[in-house]
Amino acid sequence: MNAFDRIPNNFFNLLAGNSNYRINSGCLLEVYELFENEISYRISRDSVRDTIASYLMTVNENSETDPGDMSPNDRAGAVIRSFYEAGWLSEETDDVSYEKQIVMTEAGIALAEFLTQLISPSKEEYSSYVFNIYNRLINREQWSSNPYTFALKPVYYDAKKLADSLKKLSTSIRSIIEKVVEEKTLEELTNNLMSYCEGSFIKEYSRLIKEQKIHIYRPAILKELERMRRDTDIYELIVIDCFDSEGCDDEAAAEQRVHGLFETTIRFLSDDYNRITNDIQKKINIYLNLAVGRARFLLSHDENTRGSVQQVLKQMVEAFDKGDDIPAYGELYELYTQEFIDTASLRFPSKQKVIRSAAVTEIPEMTQADLDRAAEQQRKEINNPYSKEKMKDYVLALMGDKTEITADSFPAERKTDILAVLSAAAYAGQNGFELTPDDRYIERNGSEIRSFTISRRDKGVKK
Repeated sequence: MNAFDRIPNNFFNLLAGNSNYRINSGCLLEVYELFENEISYRISRDSVRDTIASYLMTVNENSETDPGDMSPNDRAGAVIRSFYEAGWLSEETDDVSYEKQIVMTEAGIALAEFLTQLISPSKEEYSSYVFNIYNRLINREQWSSNPYTFALKPVYYDAKKLADSLKKLSTSIRSIIEKVVEEKTLEELTNNLMSYCEGSFIKEYSRLIKEQKIHIYRPAILKELERMRRDTDIYELIVIDCFDSEGCDDEAAAEQRVHGLFETTIRFLSDDYNRITNDIQKKINIYLNLAVGRARFLLSHDENTRGSVQQVLKQMVEAFDKGDDIPAYGELYELYTQEFIDTASLRFPSKQKVIRSAAVTEIPEMTQADLDRAAEQQRKEINNPYSKEKMKDYVLALMGDKTEITADSFPAERKTDILAVLSAAAYAGQNGFELTPDDRYIERNGSEIRSFTISRRDKGVKK
C-alpha cells in the first residue's frame, strides 16, 4: 500500500513553497499544542479559531506583510477550512450540545509530531533499550502466558530502535566532528578534547559503552533468547500467540514470522551491534585526529604566542648588544655570535630600495612582569611532557630490547598516561618508528582507543 492511498492528494499542498507554508505549519503546531491538556484530539471550533487568530496577530506584528482587510477571526476561519481540505482537521457536531467541534485526524497528528521532531529532535537514551530488553526477559512470570506479545515482539522492537538510533548517530557524527574545525582558540579546542576524555563527548553513547556497559547484559540477553527459541514448549506457545495476535493466515506463516524476529534480534545483538559501534569508533578517531591537527595549527599560528616570542627575542638582542648578563635567558637559550664572515657570505638585493624619508619605530619597553611571563611561557614549552623527543625516549624505554610494542603494553593508570599513548602514536613516524593500527579497540582507564603496534623501522633506531 502506498502512503498516498491513505491521505488526500493535497495533503502537503499547504507546506509547498508557493503557499504560506510557514504560517500554515505554525498554525498546525498551535492547534496541536492546544490539544496537549485535553483528553482527546477533539475541541470546540471557537477555541481552535481563537488560538489560530491569536497566532496570526502575533505573526503580523513581527512581519512587514500586509494582512489585508480580513479580521483575525476571518483569517483563522479560512485557515481552518484549508486544513479541512488538506485532511489535517475534520469537523463534527457534539451529540449533546450540538456544538461544532474540531478533530485532528490521524494523519494531521502524525504531521504535527513530525514537525515537532524536526524543530526539537529528542535525545535517545541508548542504555534504556538494553535495560528494557534485559528486565523484560528475566521477569518470566510477566510474559509466560503471552510470550510473543509481552516478550519476543517488544524485545525485537527495542533492539530495532537501538539499531536505528545508533545508525542515526553514525550518520550524524560527521556534523559533530565538523564542529571541531570551528574552534577559534586553543583553549576552546582543549576544552572540547577534555570533554571527550571525560566521557561527555556524546553522553548517551558514553553511558551505553562505558558507564552502563552493554556487554554486561548482552550475554544474559542472548542466553535467554536462545533458551526461548530452543525450548519446544515456549517456542510453540510463542507461535500460537503470534498466530492469534497478528492474524496470520496459517501456523506456518506465524512460525516464519517468529523465526524472523528471533534471527533479526539475535543477529543485531551478537554481530550488527559490533559493526555499528566499530564504525562509530572509527569516526570518533577521525575526530581525535582532527583535534590534534587543529591544535598543532593553532599552536603554530597563535598571534599571542608569536607576539610573546618576538618580544622575548627583542629583549634578548638588546641585552646582548648592551652586554647585560640575564640568567633567565641563559636557562632558556644558548646564544652565540657569528664572528667569521667572508665576501661569499654577502648577498646584495636584486632591487635596490631607496629610502625617501626617515621613519621612527617606537619600541615598547617590557616590564619585569612581561619578562617573567615570557620566560615562564618558554619554560613550559621546553618542559612539554608530550614533546616528540620525550615520546621517543618513552617508547624506547618501554620497548627495551624488543623490536615492537603494542598499545596494551603502555601504562594507563592516569589520564596523563592516555595522553602519552596518543602522543607516542602521533609522533611514531617522526621518531623513526613504524605504526601499524588494527581494527580492534581497547579500553584504557575509562577511554577507548584503537589498538596499534609500534615497531622499529630499522636497527638504527636507538635510545
